[in-house]
Amino acid sequence: MSEQSIPAAARHAQPDEEPDPWTEPVPTGLRWTRRWRGVTGLTLLAIGFGLIIEQPGLLLASVFGVAFAAYGRLGAAPSPALEVERAIEVTDPDVGEQIPVTLTVHNDGDGRLRDLRIVDGVPSGLAVASGSPRIATSLPPGESAAVSYELEAARGGHTFDPVVAIVRDASGATERAVEIDAPGTIDCVPSLPAEPPPFPLRPQTTRYTGRTSAAEGGDGVEFHATREYRAGDPLGRIDWKRVARTGDLTTVEYRRERAASVLIVVDARRAAYAAPDPTAATSVDHCVEAARTIAGSLLDDGHSVGLTALSPRPPWLIPGRGVQHRLAIRTALGTHEAFERTPPDRSANVYAAGREIRNRIASDTQVVFVSPMLEEGASQAAHRLDAHGHLTTVVSPDVCVSDTVGQQAAGLARSLRLAGARQRGIPAIDWDPAEPFARALARSQRRWSA
Repeated sequence: MSEQSIPAAARHAQPDEEPDPWTEPVPTGLRWTRRWRGVTGLTLLAIGFGLIIEQPGLLLASVFGVAFAAYGRLGAAPSPALEVERAIEVTDPDVGEQIPVTLTVHNDGDGRLRDLRIVDGVPSGLAVASGSPRIATSLPPGESAAVSYELEAARGGHTFDPVVAIVRDASGATERAVEIDAPGTIDCVPSLPAEPPPFPLRPQTTRYTGRTSAAEGGDGVEFHATREYRAGDPLGRIDWKRVARTGDLTTVEYRRERAASVLIVVDARRAAYAAPDPTAATSVDHCVEAARTIAGSLLDDGHSVGLTALSPRPPWLIPGRGVQHRLAIRTALGTHEAFERTPPDRSANVYAAGREIRNRIASDTQVVFVSPMLEEGASQAAHRLDAHGHLTTVVSPDVCVSDTVGQQAAGLARSLRLAGARQRGIPAIDWDPAEPFARALARSQRRWSA
């Protein structure tokens, strides 16, 4: 599926489709408001009409119109001397938490600002939950005005834009807009789940002890097979019941448990960004949510976990374990530019990205590919990684809608890609974000064990 056909399944979350009224850019500098645009025309009309009907009173009234229009032309909005201060009560919130923000504006100038309008620089990735980041007031010299509102926290690092102040002259004919720097940041880094559901890995192992079953016998806790006794076998692994029954010495072997090396690859290409509507969470948001759960589950089970993305700006964390590595994965999933809400300006080369992944990881490293599977490039990436010996599992959030025939066709194409992966022996977990991810994992495990 080409990038242009993705909206048939779910529209791209492009920022210019339906701009946020709080984040629309305001041009700066002096400009005419056109508030009195019709005054000059009406004045000239009155003068002409007065000359025709020879009414001195109408001509005299027209003089006031001329004077008012001239005043609007001669006057100019002043340059404000303002100081702003922004108070953010919570700078490291959880996702969905309400963040109270208070913006205070102080008039440091000598004159009264009779028509002052302030627009706070709300980060584009945050939505205004209540109140308004704008205020219109008349501000005497030495006085202050404040506006309070609340933002809804969303994953990622968010930086406030400069505050925009708009001042009009007494007649309202001109206005001057200036930007005032007021630094402020909000970092929303979701924690990895405390009790994530178990994630099913394929049977490939490393030499470290863990919770993934190996397809070979040895030390462990789960019965694997029996074999003839060999000199030096531990007495505790001899099947004494069989010795008593038949007199044959046999040794019990258990299924070994080893830790796997796993790389989580999130599809964050431009073609992977889609959403049912411009205000909904994007498919990449859902991919990151799934990656957080997968990483938490595998790390809790003692596996080595790494992270990267199919993106022109990928993060790179090689598989590892430990508290610091866990924090690094959490931070990357929360704030790295590859997982921003808006799609990247350029596309990523799937083949080059796959080659770089294969060059960077060990030959026995498994891959968990998290992708909405909206076009053929995603399928090719998963198939190539698996074909090069990196046992691959696909996790795919479904953001497709079916309101039109085209959308239904695109959703069907996505389902066929998942079916094609399964036919190649690649497990594919189809997840509807409307349900908990744990339920999709449990359903997939039942299918694989059947």
